[in-house]
Amino acid sequence: MKPGSLVGLVEPSGVVDDALIEKGVRNLESFGLRVKLAPNIRAVHGGYAGTVSQRLADMHGMFLDREVEGLWVLRGGSGGAALLPDLDYDLIRRHPKPFVGYSDTTSLHLGILRKAGVVTFHGPVASSMFSDYSAGNLRAVLMEPGINRTFEGAKENAEKALEQKHFAPHTFRAGTAEGHLVGGNLAVLSSLIGTPYAARTQGCLLFLEEIREAPYRIDRMLTQLRQSGALTAASGVALGVFTKCDPPDSDASLTLAEVLEEQFRHSKVPAAYGFSFGHIPHQMTLPLGIRARIDAAERTLTLLEPAVA
Repeated sequence: MKPGSLVGLVEPSGVVDDALIEKGVRNLESFGLRVKLAPNIRAVHGGYAGTVSQRLADMHGMFLDREVEGLWVLRGGSGGAALLPDLDYDLIRRHPKPFVGYSDTTSLHLGILRKAGVVTFHGPVASSMFSDYSAGNLRAVLMEPGINRTFEGAKENAEKALEQKHFAPHTFRAGTAEGHLVGGNLAVLSSLIGTPYAARTQGCLLFLEEIREAPYRIDRMLTQLRQSGALTAASGVALGVFTKCDPPDSDASLTLAEVLEEQFRHSKVPAAYGFSFGHIPHQMTLPLGIRARIDAAERTLTLLEPAVA
């Protein structure tokens, strides 16, 4: 992708309004991109951006459109997984294009990677707050492809760690690990266990992030990943910044930090918390399916091959 490229703005999950659409268009135009709205982007079906059929039609139409060079998700929400059984993976394989988003978009990233073998991008949705860090990282990954590019964490996140405990980094097991990147939102990824779209993590670098989940629920989901083998099969684990995951004041509960310590203190592979991704303004873009290296102690990510041609 480059300045002047036409991108399709799609919404496979939550309902949107005109203000959000305008924000997304402005953000993408700030990269020098041109924007085409999906025909059904304003559709409403309860809390979803249209019916499953409408959302599928928008996805398929943008992949088929020869003028569109990439697809960008406007927001997260829920409902993306409902598209997986009827998504045309052969079509996507024949017309591969950058597909960008995060949060609920995790289900589509994992389904496309597993069924189509196409690289997609866990990065800011179009309506995100594009900080200098996230914008620069995204340009480097999507618009300036290269190999052996190392990305450090955002300085802003390190500064926030001095006052906000959920930004505080922690290394459970130091070292470096290599593998193909796979992961996304913890709740969405764990919900796909046992389905044909579940993440294949054997020998991969597993990255996880979360928002608004109580520590006991995070513990439950990580336990599910561990007992299913998805967690233990990974060559390394990179945890982003988990936001708004404190227990209610009235509940007896472990803290988020205590849950993660119990889950990873005996990790046999490099594992760390506090990488610069998640529901935060300063986030890196992670290309699923690309071979990469993480340094758990430094919380850096190195792409070992270009993510786009």
